[in-house]
Amino acid sequence: MRILVIEDEEGLSDFITLELKHEGYEARPVYDGREGLEAALGEEWDIILLDLMLPKLNGIEICRRVKAVKDTPIIMITARDSVMDRVTGLDSGADDYIPKPFAIEELLARIRVIVRRNEKLSSQPSMFLVFKDLELHIDSRMLKKGDRWIELTKKEYELLFILMKNINRVLTREMLVEQVWDYDVGIETNVVDVYIRHLRNKLETADKEEYIQTIRGIGYIMRDEK
Repeated sequence: MRILVIEDEEGLSDFITLELKHEGYEARPVYDGREGLEAALGEEWDIILLDLMLPKLNGIEICRRVKAVKDTPIIMITARDSVMDRVTGLDSGADDYIPKPFAIEELLARIRVIVRRNEKLSSQPSMFLVFKDLELHIDSRMLKKGDRWIELTKKEYELLFILMKNINRVLTREMLVEQVWDYDVGIETNVVDVYIRHLRNKLETADKEEYIQTIRGIGYIMRDEK
């Protein structure tokens, strides 16, 4: 498995790279944003570890450009740890977010989680989930609403996938965090509310709860009222 490490703190970058190699991964360090983007787009990687604050080109822009053309899993590494910083990183397409300082064991655990999740998704048969006039296509991770195709970020897709797999079941915010963000990553449950709002905006309905209903103080449900 090949892992690209884009981190401008050379001591940290070299340490991470060395630990990854000890775990049996093929790892390469890159120390600035432009070189990182070139490496990310020019070669095939299984996972990219990406610092948020980089010289020449920041991590958010790198993440957006990579995710526009590839589905390579990205873990953001950053010293900034506010909820909105996490949301910005995740909404740019990042698969996970780890604040500095961190234990290398935690980073390795998150890498293993992403590997397992991607193996699980890739093993699913070609199919789509249906709810009312929505079709969520598993292979392409695209959403179809009537005749209109809607592009989703990775986290939007995973959140909607869990909701559509559990029609008529109330899912708490904690359950959704555990399923989509893996509860141990330090993501606060209000991040779920942010992503639900994103999904509702993309669905463009007059009634914001036409598809995803809020159960106040608990969580959300997609209810089939037939």
